[in-house]
Amino acid sequence: MASEAPARVIMVQGTSSHAGKSVVATALCRIFARDGYQVAPFKAQNMSLNSYVTPDGGEIGRSQAVQAAAALVQPRVEMNPVLLKPEAEARSQVVVMGRPRAVRSAREYHGMKPAIWQDVTAALDALRAEFDVVVIEGAGSPAEINLKDSDIVNMRVARYAQAPVLLVADIDRGGVFAQLVGTMVLLDPEEQDLVKGHVINKFRGDPSLLTSGLDFLEERTGVPVAGVIPWFFDIHVPEEDSLGLDSGRRSDAETIVDVAVMRLPHIANFDDFDPLRHEPGVRLRYVTGAGEFGDPDLVVVPGSKTTVDDLEWLRERGLAERIVGAREAGTPVVGICAGFQMLGRELRDPDGVESRRPLTEGLGLLPTSTTFLREKVTHQATGRVAEARGLLAGCAGAELEAYEIHMGVSPEEAPGPFRIESRSGRPVDTPDGALDDEGLTLGTYLHGLFHNREVRRGILAHVANRKGRSLPPPADDIDPDAEYDRLAEFVRGHLDMELVYRVMGLDR
Repeated sequence: MASEAPARVIMVQGTSSHAGKSVVATALCRIFARDGYQVAPFKAQNMSLNSYVTPDGGEIGRSQAVQAAAALVQPRVEMNPVLLKPEAEARSQVVVMGRPRAVRSAREYHGMKPAIWQDVTAALDALRAEFDVVVIEGAGSPAEINLKDSDIVNMRVARYAQAPVLLVADIDRGGVFAQLVGTMVLLDPEEQDLVKGHVINKFRGDPSLLTSGLDFLEERTGVPVAGVIPWFFDIHVPEEDSLGLDSGRRSDAETIVDVAVMRLPHIANFDDFDPLRHEPGVRLRYVTGAGEFGDPDLVVVPGSKTTVDDLEWLRERGLAERIVGAREAGTPVVGICAGFQMLGRELRDPDGVESRRPLTEGLGLLPTSTTFLREKVTHQATGRVAEARGLLAGCAGAELEAYEIHMGVSPEEAPGPFRIESRSGRPVDTPDGALDDEGLTLGTYLHGLFHNREVRRGILAHVANRKGRSLPPPADDIDPDAEYDRLAEFVRGHLDMELVYRVMGLDR
């Protein structure tokens, strides 16, 4: 049971984006949880299209949902009070405490920050009143001097909470000592005092070669090095942003099913496809142009925050023509959320919710039309496969756990291939998705479809069988809980946890 005193805090900041803040924060969440503390993650402001729905239907950044799982607690909106979801024309949807509040340009959003700061502090205070430890993550770099006056996520949060800070730098990019020293130089003296440890991340090679540099760093900044974390490949935790996407890990010689995912400019919830990476015989690759399209066995159009703009991008890149041509030649196509909307006949936007175009022609592969609405649908959902034919032929009655995040509806006269049986814990009986006459074009609003083993294996087996092939026996699914444990032990082995506990004022 959490104590009545405010939770102790530790903050993980970085010298740049993609330095490894999220991974270190995730590891700390699991370390403290395994050490017996009630732990909550917190990130004041997240800019990401990779979002998640809390059990009560609020929307937060996916990275805080991952950190909540690592901390062995349910995700909640207080863990990420502000989520910015970039849209076209340099604007973002501003989600505050789990609900859309406005769509603003960067300059307009700065004007909202004084009011939003109250939401940030209230959310952090609520977590500190309930938990023993709060692991706080920053964003980007705290040394962006042109943004410091309007900061609500880095050093302003650290000052408010009086949080000791671990400053993480990515050595793989080069210039790690300049990153750390330069960041410290640009911080105000009171901010420098909060930095209690440097962490060098993604190291490859002989650690002894770093000794002189580490000595210099400690002497130059007066801050100890709290750890050197090696690069790792074999611990599977979700990536925070699309910088982590790669082209797939299997060679053509091992490939039975080649899955081509369209890497849209505003690709959202790309972790929908993580389970495909670990399926034997499956190659997952991300495609950005017609020249990369190749001859896939399965085409996937993913989610997007800017459906109409990304559909036009598909046309400009020649990918729309390749998708339609592949489907006409017999290649199965799956669309998830915005991808589902793109596969329909038309997209209607009378109120300018998604774009300035009231009507946009879709790819015409499904007999659906989408109308964008001002109200966003956000739910955790459960359901089952209701129409077992085509791609879903081997999935009759298979149960589903998924989530919905969309601002459009795509009704169809025929019942959908999926039946949603609960939303945000409440029983419903609602159809979802569409399947064409051949059963080879599938659309759904359900994020996390491929995380459902029976459905994933059924779709892949059907695609392989169409080639006259069989997939290898399935590997065991990745156990996220075991991966968080592995991450925690790995980081614990390379991070000075005695120092971390000491600067937090905690007993081990």
